[in-house]
Amino acid sequence: MIAVLSMAALTACGAGDAPADGAPPADTALPADPASRSDDVAYRAVVFLGTSLTAGYGVGADAAFPAVIAQRIRADSLPFRVINAGISGETSAGGLRRIDWLLQNPVDVLVLELGANDGLRALDVDSMRSNLKAILERTRAKYPDAAIVIAGMEAPPNLGAAYTSRFREVYADLADEFDASLVPFLLAGVAGVPALNQEDGIHPNVEGHRKVADNVWPVLKAVLDSRIDVIRTPGAISERPVTIYRNNSCLCVTARASASACTADGDYS
Repeated sequence: MIAVLSMAALTACGAGDAPADGAPPADTALPADPASRSDDVAYRAVVFLGTSLTAGYGVGADAAFPAVIAQRIRADSLPFRVINAGISGETSAGGLRRIDWLLQNPVDVLVLELGANDGLRALDVDSMRSNLKAILERTRAKYPDAAIVIAGMEAPPNLGAAYTSRFREVYADLADEFDASLVPFLLAGVAGVPALNQEDGIHPNVEGHRKVADNVWPVLKAVLDSRIDVIRTPGAISERPVTIYRNNSCLCVTARASASACTADGDYS
């Protein structure tokens, strides 16, 4: 029988902005290491580090594709929990600033979904590559056996063929360099399809997120299955994906239903 992880919301709101180095306020806690909890049996963390696509902009974290993935993990009784570390507006540089804090707790699988905002802002491709590479290097330095899944993105075509080609190549090159699994294009079958996107034409709606999960799940499932023999025990799987929210004055980790668990008046969009 699969036990259900019971995790209360852990919150810490400071008076000002998050520190420039990406760390949370000093009194913010990460979820407790499952191995240290007497009421949980071993399970492993799948951390989704990403942008508004991961965070579920416009639909909420419970409808975002990592939550759909979490449902499938539970349905297959796999000993993993999902941690949603997506933040709207995040760039590769922002992800790099946050990665050391995220690595304070064990990471068994890192799903890296960054670069979309770099492309929308036409930021330097070499800088993006460097930032993403540093994230992967730090992850492997801290957890050498961690598996990595890279979600590929596409730059807007109006930036020109040279830029879009170099942008696309970053993901495949890093997947080869770090022996990572690659989702060639996260938004395949979703981008440019009005019925699967919100009114802004950029962010997936609920059905769009399900399609995004369809793109990710075969790649991620193969990774999880490859790790089962090593880590499977009768284990606890969280009832909800753990989600990390941040606005200008609050960073919190919660397993509750929505960002309203953090503050009554916080703006997490």
